[in-house]
Amino acid sequence: MHDYLVFDHLTKRYGALKAVDDVSLSIEQGSIFSLLGPSGCGKTTLLRMIAGFEKPDSGRILLNGRDITQLPPNQRQVNTIFQNYALFPHLSVCENIAFGLKVTGHRKADIERETLRMLELVQLERHADSKVTELSGGQKQRTAIARALIKKPNILLLDEPLAALDLKLRQRMLMELDLLHDEIGITFLYVTHDQSEAMSLSDKIAVMNEGHIEQVGTPSQIYEAPCSSFVAAFIGDTNFFDGAVIEVKDSEYCTVRIGGFGDVLCYNDKKLRVGNPVHLSIRPEKFAISRNLPEQRKGRNVLSVTVDDIVYLGTHTKYWVLLNDYRVEINQQHMRYQLDQIPIKHNEQVWLYWNADDGYMLERYCEDDEEMVFQPPEEIGDNPEPTEQHNEEE
Repeated sequence: MHDYLVFDHLTKRYGALKAVDDVSLSIEQGSIFSLLGPSGCGKTTLLRMIAGFEKPDSGRILLNGRDITQLPPNQRQVNTIFQNYALFPHLSVCENIAFGLKVTGHRKADIERETLRMLELVQLERHADSKVTELSGGQKQRTAIARALIKKPNILLLDEPLAALDLKLRQRMLMELDLLHDEIGITFLYVTHDQSEAMSLSDKIAVMNEGHIEQVGTPSQIYEAPCSSFVAAFIGDTNFFDGAVIEVKDSEYCTVRIGGFGDVLCYNDKKLRVGNPVHLSIRPEKFAISRNLPEQRKGRNVLSVTVDDIVYLGTHTKYWVLLNDYRVEINQQHMRYQLDQIPIKHNEQVWLYWNADDGYMLERYCEDDEEMVFQPPEEIGDNPEPTEQHNEEE
């Protein structure tokens, strides 16, 4: 693989609004790359600039080393699948798929051969003569994919193509998209606000926020090592804690004092020093709770807490526990569930424990610099003021 699609300092404004703000990004050939973020973050605007439907105010778009920034859409070898599929309701499945080749004047024999090949690829041979109004949501999506692929694009752009489907169908279509990509091998650029879609389908993800890119990485890198509190909160659930380093144990660990919560041991991957502020993220599944005092192990944190809320979800149970001003979310996976066991109850006093390696130190947002930075060291006393904890979910 090599860098096949390159965005070079792209900016797009709508009046005073910067929809895309100086975005630079490289996408490898043959990969599935997702643009992920909330509504209004700029991901669809970026996709439309690649397709040629919008022109950037500044910057370049390179496709396999060629500058395509000013090319019209029909000269880009890029096809788009829209959220509503944009199929022709008065045409059959076969006619919809063949439409692009007919418009460009291909020979009838070539059109028939390529249309049949596409029907076989998306497994719609039995529905070739059906009107698209007679199709299910999944069949419509496969028709739109076949219509896009018949022109043999270098890149397939998918603009939230599963948004209109129900959960079960979305899950099945994600598997089909993955299998289809493996078979045809072209580059997919996938736009979505759904983190589970991006995580399950993508080779790499770019998380966008307010027109710029917060982080680029593999799904595991984005989830396990978020670079900012926005990424940590948007990709899954997390618990945030604010504190300061009061002791550096060795080159790897430090003790962090979290006001209203306690002193906890953290993996010091950012090499912070005594006095440095810490913004800590711990995922709910990293915590565990127990009635019995857990075994004291090196690198394990153990605190006494009160159960505030419980939600049983079949595969796992969600707990919320209280410690002073903090309300901590916990996901406990059911490895074995015995019907005769006594479940943990509301208001029960239990032990909360987790490993020091399971917390991740995040950068703080500094309004003056308008970027994510670690604040400079500042000395703290023996009893730092308590700080408010935030539990953010998307």
